[in-house]
Formats: sequence, structure tokens, C-alpha cells
Amino acid sequence: MGCFSCYFPWSKEDELGDYESQEQFKVVFDQHSTSSQPGSERRNANTFQLFTNVNDDHQKSAAAAEKFTMKDILSATCNWSPSNKIGQGGFGLVYKGRLKDGRMVAIKRSRMDQFAPRLGAEFRTEVEMLTQVDHLNLVKLIGYLEEGPECILVVEYVSNGNLGEHLYGTYGRPLDMRTRLEIAIDIGHALTYLHLYADRPIIHRGIKSSNILLTERNRAKVADFGFSRLGPSDAGDTHVSTAVKGTAGYLDPEYLNTYKLHPKCDVYSFGVLLIEFFTGRRPIDMKRMGAERFTPQWTQKKFSEGRLVDMLDCKIKKTPASLSAFHRLVTLAFACTAPQRTKRPSMKRVTEVLWDIRKFFLEAHELDQQGSYESRV
Repeated sequence: MGCFSCYFPWSKEDELGDYESQEQFKVVFDQHSTSSQPGSERRNANTFQLFTNVNDDHQKSAAAAEKFTMKDILSATCNWSPSNKIGQGGFGLVYKGRLKDGRMVAIKRSRMDQFAPRLGAEFRTEVEMLTQVDHLNLVKLIGYLEEGPECILVVEYVSNGNLGEHLYGTYGRPLDMRTRLEIAIDIGHALTYLHLYADRPIIHRGIKSSNILLTERNRAKVADFGFSRLGPSDAGDTHVSTAVKGTAGYLDPEYLNTYKLHPKCDVYSFGVLLIEFFTGRRPIDMKRMGAERFTPQWTQKKFSEGRLVDMLDCKIKKTPASLSAFHRLVTLAFACTAPQRTKRPSMKRVTEVLWDIRKFFLEAHELDQQGSYESRV
């Protein structure tokens, strides 16, 4: 679906600052996470106590999504002014706008062509999914409009682009190793929430760098729920059989071959994203020669040859700490992209490992800094 290049930074995130440990981050989640339906019980309530407390500020359910009129939308976008256009994608165009109460929003307008019926179904899916979730690292739904051929989604607006734009130098400054690790952890928490702590498991099916939005403080928000699907409804079910949807390069090959959708399809996509994240290479890049076109396979070859330095994104400073952390990240990414889903870790486990890698990196980086200082004096 589309591209939300920019969103509005949610003020709650400013309270997080630089989280220094997984335990500190859990406390913050206890304060700011909320059930997707007021009064509903959390699944697996005794595990990973990130989502147990309800914050009164965020008790908004599906019924609370605002329904806008076309007059509201035209007023907010200055009649679809080209100067307010901020992005586009398969779904349609994205505009920034200001509502009557002063809120800045992103307004996603569906294409009106031969693909409109399919896109209308994706629009309704996205509205349904976004009204069921409420999490710091998920894009927040403000409201929508469905009137005749018009399908319009109104979401929070952020002005710091998406992850892909930052990785490939089209937006902002290069991201250092610590920032990349913290963004990866943000994404991991979002997917863990969708898989384990929503009222029913939600499989995103659209994890890729252009669907990861960054706030001014480089906090990640997962966007674009048009391909999302509810997971198995019964405890004994292992998957959902459904038509294949996703993006080439990120798509789980087992799902592609069997049509069996499982939360670990998202784990596979996340593993590909990790490789992209720390190599600075797109999953598929037809501009490259031969074996370099398919980044996961190229990464495995380089890793087996022990050529770690060649793999790390040139925008990341190559230090003992960054290379050691990168080694652990590649190992984790390979586990996520195992050909069989039964061999892949859960997103909960992936996120725990990312916290460990971040802790290791910060400690090793501190030693690097001390060694550099001592060599100068």
C-alpha cells in the first residue's frame, strides 16, 4: 500500500528519552500501553509484562475513530493543494493537512481507477486493524472517510521521513549503530504487541523499510496495515490459509509456496529488514551485478567467508564494538530468515535478543572510547 513519508511526533514518546535498559523500557510501556478494547483481557498476561496497564489518556477503541466529511478533508488539505502532497504509493496519494482544531495530520487518499475495488478492500482492512490497536510504535489512526468512490484515511503526521529514506540518503542524516539498534527494538516491540497482546493475533504482512516511520527523535512507528490479517482464532490452529500478499524480497518463501500465513511470516520479513538495516542494501537491487542482486544470499556468502567488514553499511563507523554487534545481528537475521518457520524465533524472543545486543554494544562502545582516549594521552 502506500507510502507515509511523514507523520506527527506523538508527545508521549518525549517521556521516553534515551532508554537505558530493557527493564526501564518495560516500565514505560506499563505506563503508556493500553488494551485495544477498554476492559478487554490481555492474552498471555503472565508473560513479558509490557502491556498490562491501561492509560486513561489512550482509551480509544474502534468507536472513537473520527468520521470526517469531504468538507473537512478539503479544508484540511486546501482543496488537495499540490504543496501539501508529501508522498504516494500503490494505494494513492498522501497529503499533510491541518484539522479545524489545529491538529496536523497525514491524509491518505485512495486511487480512483480500475484498481479501486481492491484498494477499497485494503482501505477497510486498514481501518479495521488500526482501530483495534494502540501502541507507541504503531501509527495512530485519527479517523477516516468512505463516501462514494472516495476512501480516505487520516492518521498522525510526522515530519522525519521513513526508514528507507534515511538508509539510502534521500532524507536526514545517516543513522549510527546505536540509533539503528533502538529503531530495530521499536519495530520488535510493535510486532510483539501485534502477535501476542492485541485481542487477536495480527499479522502485518507489510514489514519493509518504507513502512517504518521515524519521529524527530528517531523513534519508529510501524505503518500501513492494508495487507494485515487476523491470525488463528483458536489456540489449536497454527496458521491461516489465504492468498499471498506482500513485497518481493521481504516475502516469506514458505508462505509463498503453501499459502499458510503465520506470525512468523512477519519474523521472516523482519529478518530481511535487519539485513537491509545494517548493510544499507535493498533486499533486491537489480542495479547490482550477479550474485549481489539478492542481498540476503549475498550476506550469507560474505558471512561464510568471514568478510564482515565488507558487509557493514559504509555509513556506520567501523569499530570493534560495531563489528561485534553486527556479527550478532547477522546471526539473528539468519535465524529469522530460516526457510522453515518452525526454525525461526518468535518476535518476542527476537526483541529480547536485540536488547542484549544493544547492551553489549553500549558496553563495548564505552571501552572503545576509553581505549581511544588513553591512546591519545
